[in-house]
Amino acid sequence: MQSTRAGASRTVARVETFVVEAAWRNFLIVKITTSDGIVGWGDGTLGWKEFAVEAMIKEFAERYLIGRDPFRIEDLWFRLYQVEHNTGPVMYSAMAGLETALWDIVGKACGQPVVNLVGGRMRDRVRAYANGWYANVHDKPRLRDGVRKVLELGYTALKFDPFGAGGREMSRTDLKAACDAVETVRDEAGPDVDILIECHGRFSVGTAIEAIKAMQPYEPLFCEEPVPAHNAESQAWVTTAASAMGTRVATGEHTYSRFGFQELLLRQAAHVLQPDLVYSGGFMETKKIAAMAETHYVSIAPHNCDGPGRLIASIHLCANIPNFLILESFADFDVPWRKDLVKSGEPVLENGAYVVPSAPGWGYEIDEEVARAHPGTTKARLNMFEGEWERLMCR
Repeated sequence: MQSTRAGASRTVARVETFVVEAAWRNFLIVKITTSDGIVGWGDGTLGWKEFAVEAMIKEFAERYLIGRDPFRIEDLWFRLYQVEHNTGPVMYSAMAGLETALWDIVGKACGQPVVNLVGGRMRDRVRAYANGWYANVHDKPRLRDGVRKVLELGYTALKFDPFGAGGREMSRTDLKAACDAVETVRDEAGPDVDILIECHGRFSVGTAIEAIKAMQPYEPLFCEEPVPAHNAESQAWVTTAASAMGTRVATGEHTYSRFGFQELLLRQAAHVLQPDLVYSGGFMETKKIAAMAETHYVSIAPHNCDGPGRLIASIHLCANIPNFLILESFADFDVPWRKDLVKSGEPVLENGAYVVPSAPGWGYEIDEEVARAHPGTTKARLNMFEGEWERLMCR
């Protein structure tokens, strides 16, 4: 039974998790049920560390959540951050799994979509770019076929990594092959489609600058994560060079919480920030990151490579924040049963943008039978620095 009245007597009765195998990673789905029967769905997926996150969610639920008021979301987040001390991506993802499920409960209890509870919409459509479509990046005919498929689905932007399994340095031959791939995509997509270049944090500072310079003829919307995360000074070095070329650099998917993003902003290390709603610690934490970025007039393009729960929560976020640029989506290039996982509330893409949900909470419900039919596995892996990893990731 779905209650529409918020009340102090309502408490969290049960927290459950589902680890769901999805080819090269697992999805970690969180289900929270209240004492009066409201069900909230959340996402705690952290690539290749889902079982560790699952264990932490269960511990946190027992220590801080069972029997408590589900509306006290900020209190829960602060207690976890302040009391548990040793933060990091596993802990932040566990916090996000619980936090996003609680927001779903609050929205359902109030009879409102989550976006309405944090100030409402600034936009009714959230522009998205396609990822996961380029399994044959150096096979030009098939690469063109992939571009056509993206455009047929209605997207007006697409991202891909043309650099193969490259590392810190790159040969002239490999850089030429990357340029050929991007030239092929630009030619097939035409001048009005946005191309985004993914570097997957693989380059040295010098190689990153060379690669960004080589991409300029193809007018990318931005070049993403050119150097490994966690050294904001090196990131700023690259971003300064890119600024001189008139190119935007994006980064942030491996930066956690507002405290991590503070350094990127202070060092002017990116033109576009890419917080992941789960890795960063949850919906409200990502909204706070966006607010920090707005004080620097920096745009937000959330990282979003996992399941439907994160996608839908990210749509709510992007509809609300003033400095939104574009949202990543794998939805049309994922495991074939992905849409079956959502029994109601599957996001709708129209003319390259998602329609913002209007149902209470996040607006979706998970089909538990489908989730259980694909049990998680420790063999879900992807190494982007060896072999033709694109064939595993892309559909």
